[in-house]
Amino acid sequence: MTQNEPPRPTDAELEILRVLWNHGPSTVRDVLNVISNSRETGYTTILKQLQIMADKGLVFRDESQRSHVYQARYAEEQTQRQLVHDLLRRAFGGSTEKLVLQALSTTRTSKADLAEIHRLLKRQKGDKP
Repeated sequence: MTQNEPPRPTDAELEILRVLWNHGPSTVRDVLNVISNSRETGYTTILKQLQIMADKGLVFRDESQRSHVYQARYAEEQTQRQLVHDLLRRAFGGSTEKLVLQALSTTRTSKADLAEIHRLLKRQKGDKP
């Protein structure tokens, strides 16, 4: 990891980041309310995770109000690119072809997604979109 590269979030941290990306700056209670819809967790667990994330530099913490407000430091796309790059390097030896083939063979791909993939491939080759 370089100095400009954000730390790689854990699965639990990614779950919290998804809440922050989808809902914007949020209090611990806000994050807890969203996560509680899918699994049981406690206020202090979310609070501790957010404190750790702030220490790691994954989130900003606004302490100007009684209830601290947390915000993702990095955009969702930046974090996704970092995770894909890491996966590409570690699991696929840097082979984009292997990564894409595995991704396409793992789940059913919609026609819309295939059309978007085709458009991106044309753009990569330098063709007009």
